[in-house]
Amino acid sequence: MNPVVAVGLAPFIPVLGAFFVWTSRNYPNIREGITLVTASLLFLVVLSVTPAVLSGLRPSLQLLELLPGLAIAFEVEPLGMLFALVASFLWIPNSIYSIGYMRARRESNQTRYYICFALSLASVIGLAFSANLVTMFLFYEALTLSTYPLVTHSGTPEARKAGRIYLGLLLGTSIGLQLIAIIGTYVVSGTTDFRPGGILSGQAAPGTIAVLFALYMFGIGKAALMPFHQWLPAAMVAPTPVSALLHAVAVVKGGVFVVLKVVIYVFGIDLMQTSHPGEWLMWLAAFTILVASLIALNKDNLKARLAYSTVSQLSYIVLGAALASSTSMLGGGMHILTHAFGKITLFFCAGAIMITAHKQNISEMRGIGRAMPLTMLAFLIGAISVIGLPPFAGAWSKWYLIVGALEANQAFFVAVLMISSLLNIAYLLPVITTAFFPGKEPTEFDGPIREAPIACLVPTLLTAGGCLAIFIYPDPFRTLLLQLVTG
Repeated sequence: MNPVVAVGLAPFIPVLGAFFVWTSRNYPNIREGITLVTASLLFLVVLSVTPAVLSGLRPSLQLLELLPGLAIAFEVEPLGMLFALVASFLWIPNSIYSIGYMRARRESNQTRYYICFALSLASVIGLAFSANLVTMFLFYEALTLSTYPLVTHSGTPEARKAGRIYLGLLLGTSIGLQLIAIIGTYVVSGTTDFRPGGILSGQAAPGTIAVLFALYMFGIGKAALMPFHQWLPAAMVAPTPVSALLHAVAVVKGGVFVVLKVVIYVFGIDLMQTSHPGEWLMWLAAFTILVASLIALNKDNLKARLAYSTVSQLSYIVLGAALASSTSMLGGGMHILTHAFGKITLFFCAGAIMITAHKQNISEMRGIGRAMPLTMLAFLIGAISVIGLPPFAGAWSKWYLIVGALEANQAFFVAVLMISSLLNIAYLLPVITTAFFPGKEPTEFDGPIREAPIACLVPTLLTAGGCLAIFIYPDPFRTLLLQLVTG
């Protein structure tokens, strides 16, 4: 397929899928089949663009000119290519898992669920392929609105309250801060088009640059920097496949993707290194990394622990952007990939435990590894990857972040990453030891093996396998991301 055609087609495939899901709302098997076909087709179309981007091309397409110089347009660069590949691929196992999960729990409003899932993926692809700040902002907001019904899916008072926090923080930061930064960028530079080397380089005084940088970083609420992180743990009331979408694929990765894209294509690495507008951001990211890990350590609810783990892990990517060295940028981009596979595996395991053993608190999971050995083995793999140890994917991104901090002569942040790894071990491995080494006392899980439904188990094992595969074969992703820092 012609890359330009594929770029234009990709965001509309999930929209078309959502329409057909709605038309088949009275036929669950057909509805779910359409979801799987749509997810698979989207990945194949996105994948077809990859060779062109790897070869140095930047397929582009203008959809609509709003005003002279302001257009809704797509252009695929390496970071967006990686994000689109991750999101479109992981939608496939997430869709399979959703079928098993939603059927096992006999959830209501399943048609709305699958429609909103598809629309959120359309928003992600539009965000990943955005050619300018206007397009980026529109799809960033579309992602917030399309995931809101997923957060409030259960319709309980707790879910509605979580939805208010979700919309309030994400729309408040984007409209109140990010939009102002975009307008300011246009006023200063006369363009919103992403540009290698940055839009703002040589266009404004250091004070203006510093103000715009702060507006962008705090305005990208999906990156969950403290103190704008509360929407993320609040959203844990959503069904587990939604939590996996929020924490591994779409929303949070959308946030840190925008952070990296703004740093690279709006400010530029040279400007970041000479004017240092992001020096304070290193410290805020380090604070978020450590404090969120400490909070996770004290959470007994497994999903809550994983939520605060995500808050911490996202700031690894923000730290990579703030350090502004070539290798730290590479580490930040790789962490979008590696954390996605590790964290989606952990959330899949949490959902499998919930629907099979009806347990949500870690203290109630003593001996569960005897009843669900494959699920807990997958949890172990996902945990080791998130911790950043070989032979699993997270080792690569953490290694590049450490080397990047040394390149930037910021040894203190190497210590932050090392302490964070120890905290990762402290809050993730007790789940494993509780599951597999319960002690001599009998447990309620001493009977036969009771794994989750096959539609939940297979995707979990697939994403766990992905953690190993990416460690062994990182070169395609590394080659893609090296274009960000080598031109």
